[in-house]
Amino acid sequence: MLTTRSADGAPNWVDLATADLEGATAFYEGLFGWQFRSAGPEAGGYGFFQLAGRTVAGGQRTESAPAPASWTVYFRSPDADATARAAEQARGGVPVAPLDVLDQGRMAVLADQTGVPFGIWQPARRQGVDLAGEPGALCWVELYTLDIARAAAFYHAVLGWETSAVPFPGGGYTGLNPAGTGEDALFGGLVPLADDPAKAGSGPHWLPCFAVDDPDATAARAEELGGTVRMPAAAVPGVGRMARLEDPQGAHFGILAGRPGQG
Repeated sequence: MLTTRSADGAPNWVDLATADLEGATAFYEGLFGWQFRSAGPEAGGYGFFQLAGRTVAGGQRTESAPAPASWTVYFRSPDADATARAAEQARGGVPVAPLDVLDQGRMAVLADQTGVPFGIWQPARRQGVDLAGEPGALCWVELYTLDIARAAAFYHAVLGWETSAVPFPGGGYTGLNPAGTGEDALFGGLVPLADDPAKAGSGPHWLPCFAVDDPDATAARAEELGGTVRMPAAAVPGVGRMARLEDPQGAHFGILAGRPGQG
């Protein structure tokens, strides 16, 4: 389960890119109670989603050609430039080269061998999100991939991740944890793309999951707010009770009740 005491390689930030930031703000405020605060004119329109004054995510308006709204998961790096080089050496890509974000930290957007984008964040003044693993905050991430072994090898080379088999009746789950931390620090999992009923026909992708107390009620509320339920709430052994949603602008995310990896 995620906490704000993230180790290198663990998720420490997540942000939303959308053409309709006002619409997205209204949706997530109604769903999670988030409020949006601009980071100021020097941030180019970027801002923060906050819950009770604590930052849980970032958000920005896409100004270029229309593109589907999307969430990007970021992972903590001690050296963004070295991590970007490691991604290239592992036959991935660097769509956005490392750059400083004011005095807050250094970031980049990388891509794995199948083109799935993900971010890295090297902290300076900002360590990452202020809240994690609690209702309304990021609690788990999943990579839906065509090749579990290939993905595991890539992210091990780039971010040092370790994997573990999380068995459950009738199947298994590939858990992820930062290097040297053990299974108590699981933060996500690798899932065969064929097992993703919510995005049939789509390619590999990262899915951020936000903690809620009642996934069924939250999914119903998402529909009331104009969102879509892509996968109704269901029990996922070893993870919790989970649903897959889409906001009105098309960004996909999960909601989860439970403590993944702890039973």
